[in-house]
Amino acid sequence: CHRSRIPDRVVFEKLVQVLVFGCAYERIADGTCSATTLRDRRDEWIELGAMDALRELVLEAYDRFVGLELPDVAVDCCITKAPCGGEKAGRNPVDRGKRGTKRSTAVDAKGIPLGTVTAPANRHDSPLLTETLDAVAQTLGELPQSTSIHLDRGYDSETTRQRLRERALNAEISPKGEPAPLAATKRWVVERTSSWHNAHKKLVWCTERRGRVIDFWVAFSEVIIIVRRLIREGWTRYRWEGRPSRRP
Repeated sequence: CHRSRIPDRVVFEKLVQVLVFGCAYERIADGTCSATTLRDRRDEWIELGAMDALRELVLEAYDRFVGLELPDVAVDCCITKAPCGGEKAGRNPVDRGKRGTKRSTAVDAKGIPLGTVTAPANRHDSPLLTETLDAVAQTLGELPQSTSIHLDRGYDSETTRQRLRERALNAEISPKGEPAPLAATKRWVVERTSSWHNAHKKLVWCTERRGRVIDFWVAFSEVIIIVRRLIREGWTRYRWEGRPSRRP
C-alpha cells in the first residue's frame, strides 16, 4: 500500500515559507512533507500553470473589489543575486561582475504588480520594456490609450518613445543629465513594489537555475503582494464578519 498524497494546502504553506525565508527545501521539510515532495509539487504546478492562473485570479479580484489605477503605470528593473548561475543569470554590472538576475516590473498607480519578466542581470533595462508591457497585455489586455508610462533616465531614448507611441501610450521619462528626485515623480511606487518583492528572500538570493522555476517564485511573490494589498484596501472599504479591529 502506497502512502497517501500530501494535501496541496500543506505543500502550499511550506512553499510560502521557502519563498519568505529563502532557505533550502530541506530546511523547511519535516515529518509532514519532504523536500522531494516540495520540489515535485512545485514542478507539477509549473507544468499546470497553477501559479500564473492564481496570480490572474487575485489580480482580477483586486480589480473587482478595489480597482486598478491604470492612467499611470510605472516600470523599472531590480537586480538580485544568483550565486548558482543558471538560465536567468548574468554578470551584474553593479556588483563587480557577480552573477545576478534582473526583474522588470510594471505596476499601477498604487504599486500593484501588473506584469514581470526576468532576465540576466547584464541585460539593459530599455529593451525589457516591450517584454514587460507584453506580459501586462497577456494578463489585462492592452493598456488604455494615453496611459502614462513613468520611467527613469535609463529609458531616455527615442527608441523607447517610439515603442510607446506604437502602443498609443504616453512616455513620462526622466531626462538624462538632469536631477530627477524620486519623490517628484510617480515612479516611487515601483521602487516600493520592488522592496515588497525583496522582502521575499527567495528572490533576493535565488539559487534556482531553471528560468521557469524563477518565474514561478516571482509569480508566487506577486500573489502574496496582491492579496495583502487587497486585504489592506478592503479593510478601509468593506465590513465583514471576522474583520480585524486594526488595519492589517
